[in-house]
Amino acid sequence: MKLNTIRSIVCCIISVSAAGAWAFEAPPLTAEEAAAAAADYQQYCAFCHGEDRQGYANDYAPSLRSKSLMRSGFPELILFTIAYGRRGTPMGGYFDEIGGPMDNPEIYRLTRWLKEQVGVESIDLPADRIDGDVERGKAVFVEECAVCHGEEGQGELGPAIGNPGLLALASDAFLKYAIEHGRDGTDMPAFGGILPARDIDAVTAFLRSRETKWSAGKTVLRSPPGPDQYVLNSESEAPSFELEDGMYVRAADLNKALEEGRRMIVLDTRVMSMWQVAHIEGAVPIPYYYEGFDGLAKVLPRDGTWIVSYCECPRSAAESVTRKLRDRGFDNSAVLWEGIQGWISLGYPVASGEVDEAAE
Repeated sequence: MKLNTIRSIVCCIISVSAAGAWAFEAPPLTAEEAAAAAADYQQYCAFCHGEDRQGYANDYAPSLRSKSLMRSGFPELILFTIAYGRRGTPMGGYFDEIGGPMDNPEIYRLTRWLKEQVGVESIDLPADRIDGDVERGKAVFVEECAVCHGEEGQGELGPAIGNPGLLALASDAFLKYAIEHGRDGTDMPAFGGILPARDIDAVTAFLRSRETKWSAGKTVLRSPPGPDQYVLNSESEAPSFELEDGMYVRAADLNKALEEGRRMIVLDTRVMSMWQVAHIEGAVPIPYYYEGFDGLAKVLPRDGTWIVSYCECPRSAAESVTRKLRDRGFDNSAVLWEGIQGWISLGYPVASGEVDEAAE
């Protein structure tokens, strides 16, 4: 799915007529709509972005109070990020067409609600490319930006601004605006008063040079395991994990137990769209926002079977799920210390989902 196709889809989504009721100049949300959007935010977003949108509750998720962000990123970038996430970061996609829990109207309602909470008008930014010295931009970026964003823009204390999904959608003007004006409510300063214009253009050009022609594609959805498939190797013995700090199991130990065919349950606690893309073989998707733990407790075995949870971040969501399980008496529950990305980087196997790259 190419950039122009992505943009045309988003524009179509937000410009349908009264039947779909999405438009750039939509009226303010009704009290009922705002309440529903606020509830969605608390269920899906607050875990990382904070209950009051302050950011950095988990995984360096940015503040969503920023006037600069909402002014320059609404609706396209905000909506697309919620829908499709940021591949390669803990931010998964929440669009039901890729396995998430939200449909189009719910995502746009949440997008509008986020903007209304900040109380700013969006601005039109030009789509033209910005000329700049890429090598100069890299040097300035390393000097001024890398401490928060990583030397390649991969994200550290700050967001992953070199992320392929972001660069596929963000215009050069959006990037430049963020550099010039900063992100109020965060540690991101306005460099317009710090760096000369040529250096800001150079950094913008450097970030653009990181673009990889990323394609969203279309996820071919698979069905998750049913309750009768939760337990792996159900006739085998359970592993003997020695937990670190009473909570964590290392990837090497989990992989060994899986290779030996030990009895266990593996839970993927990310948004389900990420499970659709790749997961540890046999993992059951139980997202951090899952509300049915009392019902789940009725179908999980209480015979000493280990339950190991993992997430992307690498541990916060899995810790939350594990605490809920322990509260219900499942003491043989643990968290994968390295998370799924650590698991992959160590070379351990995953089951990959299918993506139709030609789909539009």
